[in-house]
Amino acid sequence: MTNTLHRFSDHYAQEPAASPREVTDDFVVFAMATKGVNDDDLVGKYRAFLRLALEHGPVNIGDATHGGWLRPQRDLDPRSHWSRSHRPDPEAVLAGVSGPTTVAAVFDTFEKLTAFVDALAKADLGVSINVAAPMDAAARCCKETGLARHSVEFSIGFKGRCERLPDQRTLELSTMCGHGMVSAAFARKMLDWVKENRRTPQEAASYLARFCSCGVFNTPRAERLLEAVRSGERSAGEE
Repeated sequence: MTNTLHRFSDHYAQEPAASPREVTDDFVVFAMATKGVNDDDLVGKYRAFLRLALEHGPVNIGDATHGGWLRPQRDLDPRSHWSRSHRPDPEAVLAGVSGPTTVAAVFDTFEKLTAFVDALAKADLGVSINVAAPMDAAARCCKETGLARHSVEFSIGFKGRCERLPDQRTLELSTMCGHGMVSAAFARKMLDWVKENRRTPQEAASYLARFCSCGVFNTPRAERLLEAVRSGERSAGEE
């Protein structure tokens, strides 16, 4: 686990439902180096990580300095709301890696995660690899790829005056940025726009992804969550 440790779902809710939905579509893999230890040719190592990730069907890649493959733009006007391209730009991510940072790839199936981790083990890039996933999935991934975990971190959940937190749907969207750059207010606005049919789940998810400064926002998962709201599906915490 890393800074995506507090990625929220009803599986991790403070008062989980009787049958919480298992997280099966959200796995993040990071590469990071230690200054003065394994940071030689760091740009080359990070780009090799990202290129290898692209061979395994990620739903996002990014670096913590410049963001993911969907990014904010400066050259927009009001017409862009209806004509803006939502095509991912992985080459911009690769070109943007320029120095010390962390890089990451997000996958929406366990099979893709395992195949990528196995490929990383064989590539032996010389940097630390970190998997952010439900603990049972991370353990299974290591077992299937013949790796021994170095260490484990886990979240004990939100504590304190939890009644002041945003609602569950909002948290599920806003906590997908490890640096908290997807605000709860913005996530709530996108939920409202989708419910009002002012934006499709795909459009709203891409808007949210652009503000994730670390590139670990899972756009397909966001689309699924937004579509559930549009179709009137209740979250497990509301059942």
